[in-house]
Amino acid sequence: MTDPRLAKSPSYEGNRPCAEGRSPAPRPSYGIAPTSVPSPALAPVAPVAPVASVVPQRWERLRRSARRHGPALALYGALKLVGFCVFMYLLDSSGDFRRKNPRFGGGAHVWDVLATWDGWWYQQIAAHGYHPALVPVPGATGLITLEGNSAAFFPLYPALMRLFSSCTGLGLFGAGLLVSVVASFVAALAIHAVSARVGGRRAGLAAAGLWAVWPGSGMEWTVYSESLYVALAAWACYAVMRRYWLTAGLLTCAAGLTRPTATALIAALAVAALSAVHRQWRESRRWGGVPGPDGRGRRGTVLRPLAAVAIAPLGLVGYLGWVGYRMGDHSGYFKLQEGAWAHKFDYGKQTWDVFTSLPVGHFDYLFADPYEDLIGVGTVLLALFVIPLLLRLRPPPVLVVHTLVTIALVLGSQQIFGNVSRYLLPAFPLFIPCAVGMRRLSTPVLCTVLGIAAFASGSYAGYVLFELGVP
Repeated sequence: MTDPRLAKSPSYEGNRPCAEGRSPAPRPSYGIAPTSVPSPALAPVAPVAPVASVVPQRWERLRRSARRHGPALALYGALKLVGFCVFMYLLDSSGDFRRKNPRFGGGAHVWDVLATWDGWWYQQIAAHGYHPALVPVPGATGLITLEGNSAAFFPLYPALMRLFSSCTGLGLFGAGLLVSVVASFVAALAIHAVSARVGGRRAGLAAAGLWAVWPGSGMEWTVYSESLYVALAAWACYAVMRRYWLTAGLLTCAAGLTRPTATALIAALAVAALSAVHRQWRESRRWGGVPGPDGRGRRGTVLRPLAAVAIAPLGLVGYLGWVGYRMGDHSGYFKLQEGAWAHKFDYGKQTWDVFTSLPVGHFDYLFADPYEDLIGVGTVLLALFVIPLLLRLRPPPVLVVHTLVTIALVLGSQQIFGNVSRYLLPAFPLFIPCAVGMRRLSTPVLCTVLGIAAFASGSYAGYVLFELGVP
């Protein structure tokens, strides 16, 4: 007897395999006509956003950027203006600059002092260019045996002076001061960004304020290259921290055209880049050809750090090589520094002489200047105290290497020791531990503390260097 359910069951005869090995399954019908795909020529074009809607977006980005970076720039500008005004008042009230040589700390007006000493050399370079030479002083047998030459000063800052002078119509003095002031704000922004990545936004704000009152900060608004160099160095360190390797290499190359202290920055970038390459090499051995977390090939992440290492020293090496070629002596720059300014690397001998003589009231060491040297000793002791606190925060290696090598180069050199306070300005990571400790302060208390330091900085960071010493 046949089961009626089996009699109504579907037949599977059509599912037998055919000669080609596939079943001739008919296309099912769903009662809906298939949707036709439009041809590319008839595809609808997305409407372009009108200009009126783009402008508010840009204004919104500008407002966000102002809210993020405006407080740091405003704090730095206010503190620096206070210290600068105190500096100018002290110069005017003493009046000593009127009796000094206009090239060595003097002038007809109080602001002329800002372009003396090294500032005079930078103006000469911007106006007349370089004429490298090793010219002996007739009959000289002492410490200074060569005449001073502009080749001892690096070219990027005077080149910007000449460019700004051509674009704005200002004289070389005004253009140089404008470059320094603008660069000081750029440096404050970079220090804020670096410190914020290590200790948070409050620490970044405090670090920007410390940049305005740190010993040696009186050089930031003068015709000197300190502000430009710190701006380049700080942004280069930030680029390394963000893994923008090519940007870091180019900024380091530019820093090498600004000051010889770029040796520390080149070393810091090389250590960070080679560490990144080693890390990527280990990951490539582990993962093979699998792309990295950012979706890019691991080979590209290795080539960029290596390219940065190759680019970074080109500015410094290129300038030293050019000076040596023009002088006919490959070590001409170093001979000029030693013979005309008595600057050389003496492995810390003069630093030791200062620290063993000054505390007992002896001033028989080289380039003795009690007031300025006392500020220099205080700066060195402050740096040595802050270094362990910096290492305790475990910052990125680029900041540690840059700071330690900068300090080693400064303390290991024979020079005017009182200038140590400005030579250590590039060691800006020293601000970070202090800023981290100050971030617990409320905003009114923080501004009060930094404001008091700003008033004092007009004396210890400005007047002492320019009038009671040799900057």
